[in-house]
Amino acid sequence: MADWMNAGPLDRQAARRAHRLLSLDAYAVTMTVAAALVAAMHFLGDWLGIDTAAACCAFIIYAAISAIALGNLRAHGHGRFGAANIVTTIRAALTSVLGGMVLASPQFGVGFDQGALWMLGFAVAFALVLDGVDGFVARQAGTSSRFGARFDMEIDALLILFLSLAAVLLGKAGLWVLLIGLMRYAYVGAQAVFPALRGELRHSMRRKAICVVQGVALCLMLFPVVTSPVSTLLAAAALASLTYSFAVDVIFLVSASRSHHAAA
Repeated sequence: MADWMNAGPLDRQAARRAHRLLSLDAYAVTMTVAAALVAAMHFLGDWLGIDTAAACCAFIIYAAISAIALGNLRAHGHGRFGAANIVTTIRAALTSVLGGMVLASPQFGVGFDQGALWMLGFAVAFALVLDGVDGFVARQAGTSSRFGARFDMEIDALLILFLSLAAVLLGKAGLWVLLIGLMRYAYVGAQAVFPALRGELRHSMRRKAICVVQGVALCLMLFPVVTSPVSTLLAAAALASLTYSFAVDVIFLVSASRSHHAAA
């Protein structure tokens, strides 16, 4: 689909039709999940401690994610939105709920209802489990794509950012824990300044494992039973491992760039 501009008139027409069908499919999925999100916040709002401000903020976050995703479908490369991307869309909805609570709810913080925190912790844990499901489904169905990989990665990054903020608001760690959520965005910003960081990274199980560590550590901090100093140690270990992972990648990219220039 990405090469439709180089195809003949009939091929281009078929590609446009396929893209329209894909867009309609993706739009139907995002709207269905949006309806489920609104219904869940309505019926489970009291249990999760979601007030009106948090619900509105959550819906705005989800709408923004959906708009960006729908605007990048040309990187999809398949005729249907796919089960894997549906799973990621559900994760986006759960991430939006957490984002709405930490960004807009005046009640969220130290002293927040413990029952609601348990429910929220299990909801986030479910989102983390789904993180392993979408990639597996894509590989099994043969529907892996640049779009799906990027969609999954951005939801991961946003969830980690909101979890970092939640840890601060709940008093589980100091402001420094926000470095966990901001590090990936700082890396993206650094790529705009340092061309060497725009190189291609090799597949790494170390990178995936450390990403899982971040999510699990920060998710545990949502549960009332995890308090300081345990929560502080968890956050420190997560930040140390993430810093190490980024340092390894940066050193690799800089070395690869220097080798390329030397060879040239």
